[in-house]
Amino acid sequence: MSNEQGIRLQKVLAQAGLASRRAAEDMIAAGRVEVNGELIVEQGRRVDPERDEIRVDGSRIPTARRHVYYVLNKPQGVVSTMDDPEGRPCLSDLEGVPRGIRLFHVGRLDTETSGLILLTNDGEFANRMTHPSYKVLKTYLADVEGRVDDKVIRRLSKGLTLEDGPVKPDAVRLVQAGEEHSLVEVSLHEGRNRIVRRIMDSVAHPVRRLSRTAIGPVRLKRLGRGDMRELTHEELGQLLDLVEL
Repeated sequence: MSNEQGIRLQKVLAQAGLASRRAAEDMIAAGRVEVNGELIVEQGRRVDPERDEIRVDGSRIPTARRHVYYVLNKPQGVVSTMDDPEGRPCLSDLEGVPRGIRLFHVGRLDTETSGLILLTNDGEFANRMTHPSYKVLKTYLADVEGRVDDKVIRRLSKGLTLEDGPVKPDAVRLVQAGEEHSLVEVSLHEGRNRIVRRIMDSVAHPVRRLSRTAIGPVRLKRLGRGDMRELTHEELGQLLDLVEL
């Protein structure tokens, strides 16, 4: 890009909400900013915020984009589509979901599963996030029947064979064990239909309630049921790195 094209780097950093224009200039002068792997120390460098990769202190900074990225806490009983021909409650019916923007849901949760789902109008991002080659980790909290012990956790950790092939969770953790029901956290890259429910069925601890609590570095935390928020700059930067965008 020539020196006459693009937007000044300090303006892009300010527009991204990272710092004021003056503070952004100080970051550049201190050697904290890279563009496409090149350390930038001179003021006035022009960049293309749609194409250039900008990092501050090594962390990817998502710059001003035409795309939007949201985290939604899907309630149980809501279909993971933006529109349902059968008239069932769907994602676009939830209060706070923007109207007038064509949004994609990134992957799916079955109707009876609650928790974290991403919404975006960035089709390439949505496709890569769900493509198995990028191995995006997803974490679930399962409330299951019966008392789960360490033997069950070890069996799950070693992997199982289901009717459609083997599956091995990346991590399994016993959160709470009770006489009537237990809480188990399961993390895996798998995207097969109802995979967590089928895993727990296979060890005779059927799921009572299931919630997805994280996708990659993005966690549900205290987001209320049915509520949504935008991805933070840090979260989006980490996801863009993860799927090589």
